[in-house]
Amino acid sequence: MESVRGRWPRGNREERGWLRGAPPPWWVRVLPVLLLAAVGSATLITPHARDLGFLLGAIPPLAVLSYGPLTTGVLGVGVVTVLTLPVTHLNRPGDTDLLTVVFVAALSVFVSYVRSRRDAQLDTERAIGEAVQRAVLPPLPDRVGRVGCASHYRAAQDGTLVGGDFFDVRAGPYGVRAVLGDVQGHGLTAVATVVSLLGAFREAALDQPDLESVAARLDRRLAVDSADEGHAELFATALLLEFTDGAAVRVIACGHPPPVLVRPGAAREVGVVPAPPLGIGLVGVDPPKEVTVPLRAGDRLFLASDGVWEARDAAGAFYPLPERLTALAGTPSAELPGAVWADLVRRHYRVRDDATMLVLTPGATGARGAGGEPNSA
Repeated sequence: MESVRGRWPRGNREERGWLRGAPPPWWVRVLPVLLLAAVGSATLITPHARDLGFLLGAIPPLAVLSYGPLTTGVLGVGVVTVLTLPVTHLNRPGDTDLLTVVFVAALSVFVSYVRSRRDAQLDTERAIGEAVQRAVLPPLPDRVGRVGCASHYRAAQDGTLVGGDFFDVRAGPYGVRAVLGDVQGHGLTAVATVVSLLGAFREAALDQPDLESVAARLDRRLAVDSADEGHAELFATALLLEFTDGAAVRVIACGHPPPVLVRPGAAREVGVVPAPPLGIGLVGVDPPKEVTVPLRAGDRLFLASDGVWEARDAAGAFYPLPERLTALAGTPSAELPGAVWADLVRRHYRVRDDATMLVLTPGATGARGAGGEPNSA
């Protein structure tokens, strides 16, 4: 599986970019050492290279980007040494110039120390965030019962690993049940609601005899959670699926885009009976209607959150998910979520919300989770 459950796109330091906390590229690390060696060698070879001495002053600040205080200090000492050795022809800097270089080198060591402490703190906080992420959305197995699973999750809010989307697949006495949903808002403010809904789903998947009852349990959970709030705007959209065998799947859509049925060379939206979102008090009054969809061998269900369905290009057009899934229908299930994400990026669609994709393959006997990065950011 890609991203949040298994692979963590925003937890991957390289993917964040070196200007946003990831380790710098090799050329940034090599640059101060190469510059010191190049200027020092040039001044040893010819006295006409002494005009290059000003470049030495840039070496300690450049070292701050890549190295800790010890290496930065060593490079600073190297700069002062090259400046003062007679053989380099740079041994005539004015006192003010030399003191300036020494001061810059000392300041660079201090800045490097502060940066190293900050990076260590950020690494600790990110490790804690990943632990919380795994507690909220633990890694999804390759298979749950006879249903193969592959997924992709990307939170919309920079610096977070979990947002307002949630999904899970559970086996129980009534078959394999799956949920994919999207709570109001995104980012850290939605995490509490996500935790609450996932807990309610996991209990209901074991206890409730049908999907309508599962939806009602989730709706009640939101109603209870919002009872003490000063407003009644806590709601969530959700897709609920139930596999009892490989011949059919039952689907309920509570305010959520329908799943896409992917077959060899074709993909189409599953026809569902629209139901109101969870948490607005209408599920109990007008229960959502369950739809049974016949399945063939090799069929897959592709579930996606609003972040994927509502991605827009430069002209404002929505991402044509069923059409693109038709083009990607030959992609293995484990790679399909990553392939869709790569397609979004390649076609320059802007994703403004949490983006979640879940591929369910009924009757799978050897399915594996999606592997590799898209991905994941």
